[in-house]
Amino acid sequence: MMWPARIGRAELPDSGRIIAISDVHANLPYLRGVLEKAAFSTGDTLVLCGDMLEKGPQSLDTLRYIMELSRSRRVLGVQGNCDCWQEEIYRPQGYSDGYLRRYLASNGGGWGPGILAQMCAEIGFPLSPEPDIPAMRAALRENFRAELDFIDSFPHVLETEHYTFVHGGLPEGAPECWDGWECMKNDDFMGQGRSFPRWVIAGHWPVQLYGGDICCANPVIDRRRKIASIDGGCVLKDDGQLNALVIPRNGSEDFQLVAYDRFPVRRVRSAQAASGRSAYIRWGDNVVQVLRRGEEFSRCRHVRTGYELDILTKYLYGGEDIVRCNDCTDYVLPLSPGDEVGVVETTSRGYLVKHKGVSGWYFGELEG
Repeated sequence: MMWPARIGRAELPDSGRIIAISDVHANLPYLRGVLEKAAFSTGDTLVLCGDMLEKGPQSLDTLRYIMELSRSRRVLGVQGNCDCWQEEIYRPQGYSDGYLRRYLASNGGGWGPGILAQMCAEIGFPLSPEPDIPAMRAALRENFRAELDFIDSFPHVLETEHYTFVHGGLPEGAPECWDGWECMKNDDFMGQGRSFPRWVIAGHWPVQLYGGDICCANPVIDRRRKIASIDGGCVLKDDGQLNALVIPRNGSEDFQLVAYDRFPVRRVRSAQAASGRSAYIRWGDNVVQVLRRGEEFSRCRHVRTGYELDILTKYLYGGEDIVRCNDCTDYVLPLSPGDEVGVVETTSRGYLVKHKGVSGWYFGELEG
């Protein structure tokens, strides 16, 4: 056990909406955008289901924006596995120094400078190839006490009368035995076959990973098992979105979706039917064999299934032995004239677009 799970409890007001958002990943424009689109007001309660930070470019700015928001609005939340850096600063363990050196040297795991690097940059603390981690801890404790304390104030699980909010998912067993890390990083929570007496609203696992051969970024809501998974792949997916699960009042199960992305919106000019067969290759199962590499598209075979499709060459990565791809699909969307789509990619063959959260290809003309 890394640390015992902290379980918070809160009473939600009878009036006003509950707006649950997960996995912002330091994308401050998307957070501002989805709150504006949802018309977040002083009568509403915002619940952040973890992973506010890291991977995106504005961890420190996003954290401070949330802190400022909490001074005038009702803001609740839980920690995600990308948020809990205060543990390494306030309560380091035996592995912590080495872990922090490796993480800082990897430039945020390859995503770019994360919250600690941004804090160090703000105060001019040098991050050499071998940074002085104890000195860094002391400097961050001194200069960023308010920010670290704010993260530390969030529990791993937040229970209310009708809903439980958690980032990764609820571990099995008695709550007093839960591990905090397992609450934050609980992969494939909806795939574990469990049911709950109270709604569990979680993030962490992008909802695209729960789909079949069609990629959809909208929340997955299982009413029988009372689980809502809401991570829309913001930052992590080329076609991702930031989801807000809007609960119109405390106790309601009439969940509504407000989703935000910045893909340019255009209108379809001609109808097309859905493809009869398609594939969606996603993270965790994305090893491909390149059959014919092209400048724009490459013909590839998905190694596990043997399915062949054309993939944007810029989506391929890896070495000579193992080639992987970003999430990709050859699904052709069913569309009608006048349908609005968000354009993710413009190619010589057509457009990779999103329509009502579903990604696929459109081969006609667009207007607008």
